[in-house]
Amino acid sequence: MLLVVLIMGIGTASAYKSYTIDRSKLPQESQTFLNTHFPKAKIGMIKIDKPLFRKPEFEVRLTNGQTIEFNKYGKWKEVDCKNKRVPDTIIPKNIMRYVNKNYPDVFITQIEKDSKGYEIELSDGVDVKFDLLGNFKSVDIND
Repeated sequence: MLLVVLIMGIGTASAYKSYTIDRSKLPQESQTFLNTHFPKAKIGMIKIDKPLFRKPEFEVRLTNGQTIEFNKYGKWKEVDCKNKRVPDTIIPKNIMRYVNKNYPDVFITQIEKDSKGYEIELSDGVDVKFDLLGNFKSVDIND
């Protein structure tokens, strides 16, 4: 019985979330990213997700509905501009060249980066994956 109580206590104490609109709560690298790539954007909300025994991660929701997620080091993980164009300055040059050549009539609305590479979503719903160097890996056409 004591073991069950301890496990439940650890589970409920494992993480917390807080919310703010104060940019200064973000790591400096995240603040610089927002100022560089979204200079006129207004912050609607910052969600701070703090797992137990780890540094927090951050999700910034802009007032226009766009979201940017940052890892515990303040580096961007995902930029979702909904139906608007992701700023070209965020997109690696190899990926930009590939999209401009193969999908000239659409634009990138979302980009996600992880340890395996990049995944982008185009304005026509097509998902394209790239390795960390920006080399094409696969395409998924959403129905």
